[in-house]
Amino acid sequence: MSNQQEFRRSVLAFYGASASQAEELLAYNQNLFSHKCLKHAVKFPLVPEAHITVWEEYAVAARVIGAFEALKQRLVQFRFPILEGISQTEAYRFATRKGVSVDNIPEATGLILTLPEKLQLIIHQSLAGTIPVLLTGNREDFVTLVQALTMQNEPKLVPASMGACMVAGFNNWDRIRRDRQQWSARNNNYSETSWGAEFRNIIPQKTLYQDRLIILSDSPYSNVSAEDMGLEELEWQRLSLTIRLEHECTHYFTRRLFGSMRNNMLDELIADYRGIVAATGYYRADWFLRFVGLESFPNYREGGRMQNYLGQPPLCNGAFKILQALVKATAENLQRFHTDHASELRDINIQPLMLIALTHLTLEELASKSANFRIQQTLEELQKTISA
Repeated sequence: MSNQQEFRRSVLAFYGASASQAEELLAYNQNLFSHKCLKHAVKFPLVPEAHITVWEEYAVAARVIGAFEALKQRLVQFRFPILEGISQTEAYRFATRKGVSVDNIPEATGLILTLPEKLQLIIHQSLAGTIPVLLTGNREDFVTLVQALTMQNEPKLVPASMGACMVAGFNNWDRIRRDRQQWSARNNNYSETSWGAEFRNIIPQKTLYQDRLIILSDSPYSNVSAEDMGLEELEWQRLSLTIRLEHECTHYFTRRLFGSMRNNMLDELIADYRGIVAATGYYRADWFLRFVGLESFPNYREGGRMQNYLGQPPLCNGAFKILQALVKATAENLQRFHTDHASELRDINIQPLMLIALTHLTLEELASKSANFRIQQTLEELQKTISA
């Protein structure tokens, strides 16, 4: 057994985990971030991904005709309604899997938003590079877009505490059509057979047609009211948007750099850390604990975000209680660390390194009494390597 594993077990024992609960949590809290990319210096923000160019064109069109109309002309999912069973129809499968035109298809009656004129398309510069952001005008339209772009236009449940969604691996047939136009211009006497062969060559090159984007709602962050936060409505709406956007951009950050973006409490803790700091300039453990349902620890508030991240298979009730204690201790340790190093952490060159430092540790390490030492030690090592 490694020294790290022994240490993690000792922390879990300190928090009262039984042997079986410890096994569950060791598996759940396993750090899956791969840091191979950090062998060389990394410059932030990262270079934009290939799909950004076309989304910048979409944004130009959106300024003229509106984001909803611009995307309706380009993304096939905007041509279908949210309807149970639609993903199983031949028309939908052909349109979304084979790029067949939806013109004259009866099922393609169009996506319906309650406030289509309020939909915004923003090209946001994040630490992980530029990323498209769709900001909806209300909760209903957020749910509709999540269902359209991640649930195959099926009316599946979107949790009330979910106010943002990272869309990854989105097959953009508009980009493929553009590629075909360019290819056909270079090959005047092409046939459908020759294009089919070219298309098969494109399929393994996912950067040529798969996009990543963020969908945001303008609702209160984590479904927590302004009253509960002790803030004015407009102020909380402004802060919610910043927290939510930077939270999702942090998931994008870990996905691009370390190949991992999970529904896991370590990921959520890192993302909320970044969101809260970006919104306020400092980290507040009490805000984070309220967001996840632990504001009255040891009592958990039903409907808090933590229950969205129980893992697969889900943690048992006992392990979930231990996880709550780990999360609370981690949040308090993070606040203590941020307070002690506030001046240093205001440096825009240090901010991405802080996020990276957190990805090197496990929840047990972050909840331990040595958490601040471990964060500081990791941060110092990163400053020597990444910034070199």
